[in-house]
Amino acid sequence: MQGIWTILMLILSNVFMTFAWYGHLKLQEMKISTGWPLILIILFSWGIAFFEYCLTVPANRIGFAGNGGPFTLVQLKVIQEVISLTVFTVIISFLFQGQHLHWNHVAAFACLVLAVFFAFLK
Repeated sequence: MQGIWTILMLILSNVFMTFAWYGHLKLQEMKISTGWPLILIILFSWGIAFFEYCLTVPANRIGFAGNGGPFTLVQLKVIQEVISLTVFTVIISFLFQGQHLHWNHVAAFACLVLAVFFAFLK
């Protein structure tokens, strides 16, 4: 059960992370934040990233084998990266309609999935 909670919290934290890192670009594209000074954009992104950390830190603590969870540190990191790219891909597909995936993006994603496979090999 700890593994499921870890993955669910990492998925949700990555939604916040993606909006913190790239949401301001959508606001700029929509002409909402074009006049904002950079410091305000940074503070806006940090405000969103706060919720990312509120989920990522407990997810890693719950999921870490040293705390009774099912994952090693390497496994947690590889899972995090795959979740991050998956969430990023889904969000940009909806928010940034002009951004398209190409064969090399799919190949890179496949390599990350293989990384998960290798990270879990005994």
